[in-house]
Amino acid sequence: MNKRRIADVSVIAFFLLVSLLLFLFLRGGKEGSEVRVMVEGKEIGVYSLSKDGEYSLNGGTNTLIIKDGKAYMTDADCPDKLCVRQGKISRNGETITCLPNKLTVTVIDEKGEVDLVL
Repeated sequence: MNKRRIADVSVIAFFLLVSLLLFLFLRGGKEGSEVRVMVEGKEIGVYSLSKDGEYSLNGGTNTLIIKDGKAYMTDADCPDKLCVRQGKISRNGETITCLPNKLTVTVIDEKGEVDLVL
């Protein structure tokens, strides 16, 4: 191999390693204790992740389920239903967002804080 090719491979390997380390660091966040629900930037509720339940949000536009310490959307009246497909959240700072309904569900800790916002 020529020197330029070795340098290219080294740079690519470096960025792959940094990406892997960042992924592991960000995924390693601690479990949250509650979810904060906001509509148009205003808090409409805070629900404990330790208590299973089903919640109709934003006048019934979205349905939030909390089960086994995880929160997820099961229904939404928006056309794309991306919030339903975002999956389950439980780690501090994770968020489900429904843009058409201007709704966010964010995992917070017992102090009502998010560890990291990117």
